Amino acid sequence: MRSTVIKSVLTLVVLGAVFVVTFNPDIYKAGLISAYFSLAVACGAIILLNIRPYLADAVLVVCGAVLLALADYFVFGFDRYIMSVFSFLGLSAIAVLGVRSIWADGREQRILLCGFIPLVLFIFSEWSATSLLDLTEKLHPRTLDLFLYHFDGSLGVQFSFVLGKMFVQWPWLRTISLLFYIGLPIPLTLVYVRHLVRKGTSALPIIITFLIVGPVGVIFFNLFPAAGPLHVFGKAFPSNPLASEQLRHLLLQPIPMHALRNAIPSLHLTWVLLAWWNSRGLSWRTRSTAFLFLFFTILATLGSGEHYLIDLIVAVPFALMLESLKSIRSRRREALTCFSFGSGTVLLWMAMLRFAPDFFWISPIIPWTLMIATVVASLWLKRRLAIQPIASEQAQDARQEHELVATV
Repeated sequence: MRSTVIKSVLTLVVLGAVFVVTFNPDIYKAGLISAYFSLAVACGAIILLNIRPYLADAVLVVCGAVLLALADYFVFGFDRYIMSVFSFLGLSAIAVLGVRSIWADGREQRILLCGFIPLVLFIFSEWSATSLLDLTEKLHPRTLDLFLYHFDGSLGVQFSFVLGKMFVQWPWLRTISLLFYIGLPIPLTLVYVRHLVRKGTSALPIIITFLIVGPVGVIFFNLFPAAGPLHVFGKAFPSNPLASEQLRHLLLQPIPMHALRNAIPSLHLTWVLLAWWNSRGLSWRTRSTAFLFLFFTILATLGSGEHYLIDLIVAVPFALMLESLKSIRSRRREALTCFSFGSGTVLLWMAMLRFAPDFFWISPIIPWTLMIATVVASLWLKRRLAIQPIASEQAQDARQEHELVATV
């Protein structure tokens, strides 16, 4: 009896929280109609229908979304936006997922909770991301964009401007790339939930890694604040880059700028790279989805003018550093090596970009060699990290997967 009362109260709390979020006009305007936030919320449907691929749950989600939309549009009189539809689907799925988690038992309840709780944390992190970036801007009113732009110029090719011109010439490529860019939560959610279905709670380190990318990334944004060439050149991007000779003699100094500090390292690339790495062992559909997001995110980060090429290069050892954290607790030598290399390489790049920018202009061979070495060494270390340390762990995962298939 007591258990039933507690579960009933928790059910009311979950449903009440969904209603508060849905019917709050400030949350609606600031989040539920936002492309990024609405897709993060919509991932609730991905999690629910992967854990419980049942028609009844799908019908509940759709019916709940319709009721929430009707209430917002016709009862509360909110303006209609296409992205709000994704929010309503996600909120409805969160309600169903939360209630199912409360009333389930045993392993099924653990799996549902492992889907529900990280989802709520992920949505909260998405909501708080802008505040953290705004704080970074207040702490650093000037950015170091000129130093990054100066480095990219030493390569002989301004890749952000090249991709930007391609986006202008082929609008369809820009549209597709930006859709993948905005849809970042999808591959993260898909990779995690597929591992969750297969491995159970042993998949938790994957979502923990995804969740800490943002907070750790903000720390590095404060070490080297930058915003991207679009915010430096404005309407002149991507048609009017500086000539090589102008770049060589560019006066490097911090410049005032009103824009989010999110340039180095590129967290978008970090996330999709981690999704691709962690899709190993999953179905070809999931692997293909993760790769498509990786490919088009690279195009979007550069072509949109939000990042310099060096941002993407530094993101590789940054991703390696975060990926290694999953194995550090086992004190594997490979994990400690990866963490040390990843963190050290990121900090070394930042130091050289800030305090030795002319070094890269001695010859284009120098920056190209350093970039290639950074990526190759990071991928090689990641490959070593991916090797299973002992066969018994593989057998344990196989047993867990077999038990979950039988019970979920």
